[in-house]
Amino acid sequence: MSKPQPLIRSADEGENLWFAGGGVFTMKATCAETNGALMVFEDRVVRGKTTPMHMHPNEDEMIYVLDGELLVHVEGQEHRVGKGGLVFAPRGLPHALLVTSETAHLLCLQTPGTGETFYRDVSDPATSLADATRPPDLARLMAGAQRSDRIEVLGPPPFAK
Repeated sequence: MSKPQPLIRSADEGENLWFAGGGVFTMKATCAETNGALMVFEDRVVRGKTTPMHMHPNEDEMIYVLDGELLVHVEGQEHRVGKGGLVFAPRGLPHALLVTSETAHLLCLQTPGTGETFYRDVSDPATSLADATRPPDLARLMAGAQRSDRIEVLGPPPFAK
C-alpha cells in the first residue's frame, strides 16, 4: 500500500451516489483516497427510510446527525438520536435505523474503509440531491448484501408500523 495523501474537500465536493437502500451519498473520503483506513460520506435521506436489522462483521460504523432525527434499534432497545447526536455501531453489533424527521442529513464513517465495495455495488450516480426522494430498491439492496462479505442482513426492520 502507498502512503495516504492529504485530502481536502469543500462542502459541495464529492461524488454523489443514489443508494438502493434510499438516499443520496456524497463521498467525502473514499477507501482508495485513505489507503483503506476509512470512508466518509454524507447521507441525505427522507422520512421513512429504514434499514433492515444488519451488522458489519469487519467494519465499525459511526453516524453523526447533522440535521434531522433517527430512531436507532440496538440491543433490543430503541433510541431517538437528533441533531448533534452520534451513533456508534462496533463491528459485529446488530442494528437498524429509521428516519423519523421529514429529512435527515448524516455524516457517516466506516473504519476500515473496506465496506465501500458494498455501497458502490448497490448505488448509481445521482443526478442531484433530489434523488434522495427516489424510492429504495430493496431487492437490489438484498441481492448486493448476499454477494458481499461487508454486511450481513439479519432480518427485516424491527420498528413497529
